[in-house]
Amino acid sequence: MSIISSAAVRVPLQTAETTTVGSPLLNISIFGLFVAITLVIVLRASRNNKTAADYYAAGRSFTGGQNGTAIAGDYLSAASFLGIVGAIAINGYDGFLYSIGFLVAWLVALLLVAELLRNTGKFTMADVLSFRLKQRPVRIAAAITTLAVCFFYLLAQMAGAGGLVSLLLGIDDRLGQSVVITVVGVLMIMYVLIGGMKGTTWVQIIKACLLIAGAFIMTVWVLAIHGFNLSTLLGAAIETSGNAAITSPGLQYGLSAITRIDFLSLALALVLGTAALPHVLMRFYTVPTAKEARRSVVWAIWLIGAFYLFTLVLGYGASALIGAERIAAAPGGVNSAAPLLAYELGGSILLGLISAVAFATILAVVAGLTITAAASFAHDIYASVIRRGKVDPDGEVKVARRTVVVIGLLSIIGGIGAQGQNVAFLVALAFAVAASANLPTILYSLFWKKFNTQGAVWSMYGGLGSAILLIALSPVVSGGEKSMIQGADFSVFPLSNPGIVSIPLAFFLGWLGTILSRTKEDPMKQAEMEVRSLTGVGAEKATDH
Repeated sequence: MSIISSAAVRVPLQTAETTTVGSPLLNISIFGLFVAITLVIVLRASRNNKTAADYYAAGRSFTGGQNGTAIAGDYLSAASFLGIVGAIAINGYDGFLYSIGFLVAWLVALLLVAELLRNTGKFTMADVLSFRLKQRPVRIAAAITTLAVCFFYLLAQMAGAGGLVSLLLGIDDRLGQSVVITVVGVLMIMYVLIGGMKGTTWVQIIKACLLIAGAFIMTVWVLAIHGFNLSTLLGAAIETSGNAAITSPGLQYGLSAITRIDFLSLALALVLGTAALPHVLMRFYTVPTAKEARRSVVWAIWLIGAFYLFTLVLGYGASALIGAERIAAAPGGVNSAAPLLAYELGGSILLGLISAVAFATILAVVAGLTITAAASFAHDIYASVIRRGKVDPDGEVKVARRTVVVIGLLSIIGGIGAQGQNVAFLVALAFAVAASANLPTILYSLFWKKFNTQGAVWSMYGGLGSAILLIALSPVVSGGEKSMIQGADFSVFPLSNPGIVSIPLAFFLGWLGTILSRTKEDPMKQAEMEVRSLTGVGAEKATDH
């Protein structure tokens, strides 16, 4: 049988008899094997979790190369693999804008945040934001924004898990997908409870290597089918879709002035959001020095950049070999494009392997998000605010472990509610919330000497509140064909992504709150933060065992 076989020969995607793709037994076996291997790795890593620095920051024991690979594993989420490939397959050029935005964002992180953050902080983003400001109000606000961003990001991963496994096991009813999301949530809780940051990091490193290798193999395969000629591939995509606009800008974001503004809002959120994602920022604390933090970002840029080039070929490959109609009709919808392409290329075995990688992607990312949210609550709210620093590290870690369970349960409930949404789109919302709630305060804290507590609190609460309110009043939640709440319409805000309004508003509120406040912060702490962030003097050291 030729590699490019017909849909009828390969598999009927949506018939009365079956909606299963490939062999469910083989798929679940590969899933089980991966979970077993990673659990063993997590158990071995957990043996060295003796202190809070071990649990939160992996003892600051990873090199720049290792941490860069883990960052890639953390960053290349279900949105990157499932959502973007699907978006390109359906919307062509406009779908690739996600890849461009996610990649360009790393330049902001490298130039403005990575090294300074590593020098200034200890475990969480709030360590930096509260360094020279009043601890209590700033830590509470930073913890709340961290939990909100992690929750939005977790929604995307859980939705991706439901769609992926429903495709592989033929579960296309809502109850079955809900059970799948619950299982993913329970596994995530186990990883983080047992392994902490060290176990999570090793899972992310393994997953990044598998994901990039799998995407590379599929990319070469797709190009080989089309004579290693990108023009031939694009022509095949146009022929299958019957729409020449798939290779031009404007298919998704060019129909009206509103959609063009929506595109600008999306781009702003993607480019500015990365430098404010708490789970990415927390990774900079797992290295021993600021130099290694900088190396981490350089490694991450190379790995992530290569992967996003692969998504262009994979997306158009799915459009050419499968077609938008078959992708949309699959149980996982637009998120099924990459697994369907794997099945079209290599049958059940490649499908099982690629899907296991996608499943690994989801588990690794949700584990990173969960430990970040748990660390934020335990370190910033419980230890620093409730107990005012009078708590031993063991007690803090115990609270963090309990928080993991609560966050896991909440993410399961939220993931069940977000089923059917494009995961790349859901992640873009998380980026908008991060850029609105966190980035202005991070930049003001690092670079503006007059910035004070009132400005920080106004910026964080104002950015977070406006972003969430605008999302709630947008077509994402109600009033559209693919809205989360069907049958209701209270979408008074026309844009799907709030970034173009909420991000400038948060910067403005930070400035306004500062100039209206009569209180001045300690100039000595401000000077100490400036010296520490730029030179590394007094920064947290690695932990030796």
